[in-house]
Amino acid sequence: MLTREAVVEALEDCYDPEIPVNIVDLGLVYDIRLDDAKVEVDFTLTAPGCGMAYAIKDDIHAKLSAINGVGDVIVNIVWEPAWTPDRMSENARKALGFG
Repeated sequence: MLTREAVVEALEDCYDPEIPVNIVDLGLVYDIRLDDAKVEVDFTLTAPGCGMAYAIKDDIHAKLSAINGVGDVIVNIVWEPAWTPDRMSENARKALGFG
C-alpha cells in the first residue's frame, strides 16, 4: 500500500542541483496528496526564475514513479505562498550556514 512516508522518503532523495540539501528539508514541498495509486505533489522553488525548475520537477516525477504501487504521478510547481528561508528544517539551516 502506498504511504505518505514512502513518498516523503523518495522526495528526500530529490535535490536542487545548485543547493546540497534535499527539497523536503529546504521546505520546497508544500503538499502531498495520495489517492489509491495516484500521487500528487505541489512544490515550489527558492526563486521564481530558478533555471532548475524542470530538472527538479522531472527528478520528483522519476523518484515517485519508482515507488512500488504508484500508478500515476502529478507534480505541480506552485508559487503561493512564496518560499522563504523560514521554511527550511534545522538540518538545512545548519548545512547552509544559517544557524
